Amino acid sequence: MSEAKPEPDAPTTVRELYEARAKRLQFELLAGASGLHNVITSPRIQKLGLALSGHTDYLHSGRIQFIGRTEGDYLKTLKPEQRRRALERIFSLKLTCIIITMGLVAPEELLALSRRHRVPVLRTDSLSSRAIDEVTGFLEERLAPSTTIHATFMEVFGLGVLITGDSGVGKSECALDLILRGHRLVSDDLVVVKRHGLDRLVGSGPDQLAFHMELRGLGIINIRDLFGISAVSAGRDIDLVISLERWRPDAEYDRLGVDEKSYRLLDVAIPLITMPVASGRNLATLVEVAIRIQLLRKQGYRPASDFFRTLKEKLSQAQDEEKD
Repeated sequence: MSEAKPEPDAPTTVRELYEARAKRLQFELLAGASGLHNVITSPRIQKLGLALSGHTDYLHSGRIQFIGRTEGDYLKTLKPEQRRRALERIFSLKLTCIIITMGLVAPEELLALSRRHRVPVLRTDSLSSRAIDEVTGFLEERLAPSTTIHATFMEVFGLGVLITGDSGVGKSECALDLILRGHRLVSDDLVVVKRHGLDRLVGSGPDQLAFHMELRGLGIINIRDLFGISAVSAGRDIDLVISLERWRPDAEYDRLGVDEKSYRLLDVAIPLITMPVASGRNLATLVEVAIRIQLLRKQGYRPASDFFRTLKEKLSQAQDEEKD
């Protein structure tokens, strides 16, 4: 199955970071307000220790730079002219933003250069470790590769299940039946998918469509209002994809469950089960069974493989008995 391509996100700016973490880190804007529109392109942060001593090759534009206790103590050891030259070297590399931690006093040379080069300088009383965690967490969320796909996303037996298929195949009706069985809706029709790290996908619904579902003949309904808060979930990891396909008499479907398929999304492979839809098939029941099977697979249990291994052993035993 073809992979959904990532969509370009709107740029994340220093202003967005400043406003999003202003309360949690008690940010104070010391200088460089004209640079709040600077764009952040990477969730990775850098500390300026080596750069201040002359090793600037590793600095990258688009990243947040930190000054903590070590950097502050080093700057204090420099004479004013040495401090100015050290700071001019790093500001010549088009910095995006500098964050000073632990409430340290910012050197006047630093503030003057930040105004000239339009580089915001933020200060927080928090420890460097906490500030780095807060900033990195925000940036990883905002800068994660993402895409929006046409599907229904459910939480069933603790697994995140993405139900795909052509329009009108019965995704929403299947989801509603699962909700009536006590499972939870994450999003119907549109699912926003973000990749965290190398192989973790998280799905959620667009804010404007949160917990709504369209049912032909009934219109748009609000699942949370109808069934309560326990019937919905804001988001979770994607563990399984179930693709609903209209039954075709000439198509070949997996009848043994030996071959395990995958669905590639944002360059991550997710277990895939293709399920034909036909009159008289209870989709919700089949989806529940498929998920129970997936739960067993995560524990190393393969029912089809175990069946054929047992069958092979019995056939081999029967042949041995015939020879005797």
